[in-house]
Amino acid sequence: MGLFARISSGAAPDNARLAGIGLMLAAMALFSFGDALGKLVVASYSIGQLLLLRACAGLIVLSPLIWRQRAEFFRLQRPWLQLARTIIATLEVATFFLATAYLPLADVITFYLASSLFVTVGSALFLREKVDAPRWIAIVVGFVGVLIALQPSAQTMTWPALIALCASVFFAALLLITRSLRGTPDMVLASQQFLGTLALGAVLIPAAPSGWITPGLFDSALFAIAGAVSALGLLCVNRSLRLAPASVVVPYQYTMIVWGVVFGYLVFGDWPSMATLSGAAIIIGAGFYILLRERLGAAPGAISPGA
Repeated sequence: MGLFARISSGAAPDNARLAGIGLMLAAMALFSFGDALGKLVVASYSIGQLLLLRACAGLIVLSPLIWRQRAEFFRLQRPWLQLARTIIATLEVATFFLATAYLPLADVITFYLASSLFVTVGSALFLREKVDAPRWIAIVVGFVGVLIALQPSAQTMTWPALIALCASVFFAALLLITRSLRGTPDMVLASQQFLGTLALGAVLIPAAPSGWITPGLFDSALFAIAGAVSALGLLCVNRSLRLAPASVVVPYQYTMIVWGVVFGYLVFGDWPSMATLSGAAIIIGAGFYILLRERLGAAPGAISPGA
């Protein structure tokens, strides 16, 4: 039995929610690391080449599991929704990396975190998940932390910032659709996302001013690591959304801002402002509050996995 199967096998609802939270936390750390690698790469290569080579590396990493579960690709549930999810996932990745080409990593992630609020509203409206008042308050407090970190003004609302906000909308839609397709195997969902970005990358490369640039050994390793990390992150987030309601696990994407600060400083020398650090502290506090409620079993109305 595989790792992800063991995580969910026979889990009680409360334990499943905690496992979902843990997997979402792991996914955010992995995605942030991959995002830092992507920002590093797009300084020298086009967005299209990043998408294509990152997708190739991810698919190579997943290929043994894809082959093992190949039969699942021929009995997809709700194929049109699967296609919509693939398109949205592709646009989300493209817009995110496009924004990182112009903005510091922590700034892009801060804009990106607005998707938590979108998901909470969407999960209540479209997935019929009940969100209790304390969790609403914690999510709103976390979003206030995002605003404090961002300090929105006419100067910060630039085109790159708007692109980052578009990425957050796409990410919210992706999470909601993934939750509604939780009967689809994780490997199928992850493979679809990589195939979508591979196709878009192949289309974008000829249109890029730089065209195709053959990477050296070091850059090839960066592309490979970015793809492998993204593959593992996708598996974590997809399994997380199968184990727990979107409104429970999605707030933990707030931890991305912490990783964005860490990798932004270590890789690019970007030191965050006091406002960013203050906002991050509020975000972390809101996330820990939700975690404490889950550990105490105080999650009224949350639906059980597979419901």
